Amino acid sequence: MGVRQLDRAQARRIAVRAQLLADPRPTDLLTVVRRLTLVQIDPTAAVAPSADLVCWSRLGSSYQPAQLRHALERDRTLFEHQAMLRPMDDLGLYLAAMAAWPAHERAREWLRANDAFRRDVLDLLGRSGPLLSRDIPDTCAVPWPSSGWTNNRNVTQMLEFLVARGEVAISGRQGRQRLWDVAERVYPAGTPVLPLEQALRVRNERRLRALGIARAKTPVLPGEPAEVGDAGEPAVVEGVPGVWRVDPAALGQPFTGRTALLSPFDRLVHDRVRLEEIFEYEYVLEMYKPKANRRWGYFALPILHGDRLVGKVDATADRRRGTFTVHAVHEDVPFTPQVSRAVHDELRELASWLSLTPEGLR
Repeated sequence: MGVRQLDRAQARRIAVRAQLLADPRPTDLLTVVRRLTLVQIDPTAAVAPSADLVCWSRLGSSYQPAQLRHALERDRTLFEHQAMLRPMDDLGLYLAAMAAWPAHERAREWLRANDAFRRDVLDLLGRSGPLLSRDIPDTCAVPWPSSGWTNNRNVTQMLEFLVARGEVAISGRQGRQRLWDVAERVYPAGTPVLPLEQALRVRNERRLRALGIARAKTPVLPGEPAEVGDAGEPAVVEGVPGVWRVDPAALGQPFTGRTALLSPFDRLVHDRVRLEEIFEYEYVLEMYKPKANRRWGYFALPILHGDRLVGKVDATADRRRGTFTVHAVHEDVPFTPQVSRAVHDELRELASWLSLTPEGLR
């Protein structure tokens, strides 16, 4: 098998199409999450919660946030794990890793020292779950030590550990607060468990299908990895050093682009190195920077037009005032009249989906 030769435009189109950001749009939520393999959760809602923005960017205004809650809490076609929403069909790809968790001695030692606390939590959830973390007593023998925000947050830490181990699962949410329950009441009984090595290989293959093109190895990223091992086929991208892996099913496919406003946590922009190498696009989430140091805005939305990322939108949703304010549209390259119209149309569509009055659009 030879090495595939791609130019940047081909690589971009493979990536955009793989992320369901080309035409035609998908038509249902479960198809979107299955194809993307995950939707990241983040509580920031300067415009809308990230998971909802990701779904809206694919499905358009036919998508409503209640659909996501219904899939998670009633149909159980999705599950939440480590701040990601995943298809329940994929649960078997994660159960072996859960059973082997934790790998770090510090976590193992804390669990050993607090085995009675662990059993208290499981017994209470088994009798009375689902529960909020504040409804679970702290009976730890050894507090969780940390220099960060988790210091002495023993109930939350134990729940996070038990979710990672597959003993507890997130049953739903009450507002932004998670509801915790024993895993057997959330996960389907009899889910086949793939052996760990096989599961990791399948996860790499599915990740490559969702990304279209990726590196075999990448630096560690928060949350989901961006690397795909030996999945797919080797490829080189003209003007970009090194070898990539490409999904062979994505090669030679037609491409019809569209305009989309993306969440800062969208998978298309998640891997900042790939973003600069293939899209020649710079992006930093500036919500953690002092206001005076921001170039694009607190929660700037990347703008996709066709196969290019062409700018950022600084906007805020004020639900008390009922307004969606566009503070600035930053053009990475000068917009043509056609691009400007498409971006403004998408901003009006976003405001309408949020049921807010747009402000700052000319």
